[in-house]
Amino acid sequence: MKISVMGAGAVGCYYGGMLARAGYDVLLIGRPRHAEAINRNGLLLETASFTERVRLAASIECSSVQDADAVLCCVKTSDSAQAASEMAPFLKPDAVVVSLQNGIENPDLLRAQLRQEVIPAAVYVATEMAGDGHVRHHGAGQLVIGQSPRSSEVADMFVSAGIPVEISGNIQGVLWTKLIINCAYNALSAITTLPYGRLVQHEGVEKLLRDVVDECLAVAAKAGVTPVGDVWEGVQRIPRVMANQTSSTAQDLKRGRRSEIDHLNGCIVRKGEELGVPVRVNRTLHTLVKILESRSS
Repeated sequence: MKISVMGAGAVGCYYGGMLARAGYDVLLIGRPRHAEAINRNGLLLETASFTERVRLAASIECSSVQDADAVLCCVKTSDSAQAASEMAPFLKPDAVVVSLQNGIENPDLLRAQLRQEVIPAAVYVATEMAGDGHVRHHGAGQLVIGQSPRSSEVADMFVSAGIPVEISGNIQGVLWTKLIINCAYNALSAITTLPYGRLVQHEGVEKLLRDVVDECLAVAAKAGVTPVGDVWEGVQRIPRVMANQTSSTAQDLKRGRRSEIDHLNGCIVRKGEELGVPVRVNRTLHTLVKILESRSS
């Protein structure tokens, strides 16, 4: 199986690197400086259990997906529609696209542009780009993917690379659970510049997290969605398993890039307004990150 990774950032490089390490033919598609470093030196994959330079190819061209049997879409939500449009002319008819992205909107954004099967996935991993062609893994890595005709094939692919996978018949509920966890931590980590483990030690943070979660759950209930599992337990678990991780939003602001906050807390704000659910805390966090985003751009 040939695999292309559309969006070779921290998430894409981690999963692409793990699959390449397991022997799969992987091509990373990303920013020029990362692609150049990877083609020259390989991908430096640094994890808690090993550090290894993985040899694989990289490109900056969307047309490079043309030989792929599977495409891992790892671009930011704001880039999903454009990425799908640019991939569409080159994808094989029987290619499968797996959305390894934040938020709840990406599968529909991809399906609007593609004829290929799109499998949603919730991603639970702590990673960062530590340099050009260098991905650092801080913990976790499991995936939950939606039930579809090719889910078992995709799950087997990841499992063979040492990546835990669960197939869910309620992937929408899973994606909402992940969205709520992101809403709890992403903005706060970005505003404070603190990793999760240190963030939760501060007075008042637990109550603030509860307020964020309560608003999100109220919106989900009004939308007719049942999140999967104990959401609050999932929120409490994050600083234990990802103590040294800062959010992707914090990493984006640090690099002067546009974040995904419009599709995290901003998504809750939009849906709260549509459904008549008060979302004052999520609105405040969204607004503060947008101010920081404008200052860092």
